Amino acid sequence: FHREKTPSFTINDDKGFFHCFGCGAHGDVIGFAMQHEGLSFPEAVERLAGEAGLAMPERTPEARVEAARRDSAHEALAFAAGWFARVLARPDEPAGARYLADRGLSGETVARFGLGYAPASGRALATVLAGEGVAEDVACAAGLLRRPDDGRPAYDFFRGRVMFPIADRGGRVIGFGARSLGDAQPKYLNSPESPVFRKGEALYNLAGARRAARDAGGVVVAEGYMDVIALVQAGIEHAVAPLGTALTEDQLRALWRLAAVPTLCLDGDRAGRAAALRTAGRALPLLQPGRSLSFVFLREGEDPDSLLAAAGAGEMRDRLGAAAPLVDVLWHDLTAGKSATTPERRAELRQTIDRRVADIADGRVRDQYRQAFRERFDRMFRSPGRGAAGRAAPARGRGFEEAAPPPDEGARRERLMLATVLNHPRLLPDLAEDLAAIDFRAGGPERLRGLLVDFAATGGEMTGAALRARLAEADALDYVERLLGPGAWDGRLVESFASPDAADDEAEAGFRHLAERHRRGVLEADLRDAEHALSESADEETLARLVRLRQQLHAMDGRGAEAAAGA
Repeated sequence: FHREKTPSFTINDDKGFFHCFGCGAHGDVIGFAMQHEGLSFPEAVERLAGEAGLAMPERTPEARVEAARRDSAHEALAFAAGWFARVLARPDEPAGARYLADRGLSGETVARFGLGYAPASGRALATVLAGEGVAEDVACAAGLLRRPDDGRPAYDFFRGRVMFPIADRGGRVIGFGARSLGDAQPKYLNSPESPVFRKGEALYNLAGARRAARDAGGVVVAEGYMDVIALVQAGIEHAVAPLGTALTEDQLRALWRLAAVPTLCLDGDRAGRAAALRTAGRALPLLQPGRSLSFVFLREGEDPDSLLAAAGAGEMRDRLGAAAPLVDVLWHDLTAGKSATTPERRAELRQTIDRRVADIADGRVRDQYRQAFRERFDRMFRSPGRGAAGRAAPARGRGFEEAAPPPDEGARRERLMLATVLNHPRLLPDLAEDLAAIDFRAGGPERLRGLLVDFAATGGEMTGAALRARLAEADALDYVERLLGPGAWDGRLVESFASPDAADDEAEAGFRHLAERHRRGVLEADLRDAEHALSESADEETLARLVRLRQQLHAMDGRGAEAAAGA
């Protein structure tokens, strides 16, 4: 279920279960087949029964008729896919091959995805199917032909289009996506609903991505066929696409069978962001512990295909590695552009947040989201001049504050920690985990912290030049210069460990000490807020929050005492 260098998987034959100590996967033989091979429950039962030589329960006459209809449709679709591929290679039909070559697809990629071409002639496929003995009723039911209402012979459903076969999780062709090469609309056309094809259930490249998703520990969801093909050609093989703009509930369930946290990589336009929010809304009632989504928003005018062509697979992997979790996307949607300058507006914002959280069906996940959003809400209004109404505007769309944050002790600690790793990039691999775990304030510090953690995760050279290049690419250099400048420190001296002249061991020790102080400062501020909230509203939720914060502080005191004793 995951990459592992040491033995971690065990099977108990007597009790009939498996368990992976590396990732916690657990279940019986049917669950193993479902997780390891991405099968649904009926598919797993049918395959295992066949291996064991066991007969499946007898089907009803109606079920046998329906199974025969599906089998006939599969056969017709498989034949059509092969025929479209052969037409693509014909010298008298060069349009499809020329289009794919212009899009940078290799012959190997074209063959791997079974791409083809449907000629513009109205009955080319119909004639071939009839010659193969495929009944017209079967071809129409499979979505290959369309029968006119006036009694004339059926004609080809797809004409003058590049063909993208769509397969089920077992690799059987269930339908097609088709792109027009001229002015025909719509530009992309899917097969009609059929006994084997449901647009809202299918995912493009599902069969091809199953094993790759397991090996990679995730799955990438792009918007279109060409995006998926470009990702796979670039070596990112765990990529799929819905057959529309927003994922359905059935498609989300199919994705979660592949990976616990699928990553949606969306085009950098308004439609892409709208699709992300629709998907987030549909996902909320389905969330379960450990099951969520993450999002990568490309820049305006970008899509995975164009980004790969311009910057290569390395940049694409960097973007995917910096995906935003669902909780961040929802929070931004709930609070961006919202005015909260009065108690009434803050109450309205709080009400909106609570209503969205209520959409989460699973009580355990709902409680965690309620807690996370409450803590973010409290931090938003903790200090004067901050919050939804008081935050400074981000610069150049990247979220770096134009003005320095208030010169309180918390902000100063944040700036010291950032300055330490900026001046000592060699320490980033060792300090990235601590840096990622610290709760920074929204805006520039939070964005810069994320950028530094992502840079550490690249595994490249941790040099000042490499870091500066990454900062320049993210439009963060101006903010960093203000961060490190003398005006940012409110007239106070900077601790020596944060300066570029400090030894690495001194800088690391200073950072870790400061990080511990910062975590305590945040907890103490949260505790004061909780005590104040309890004095105004003595409810169980507020009391539980107060108890939890006191326990965290007590645990921190215990760790400090142990460290002192060890020293």
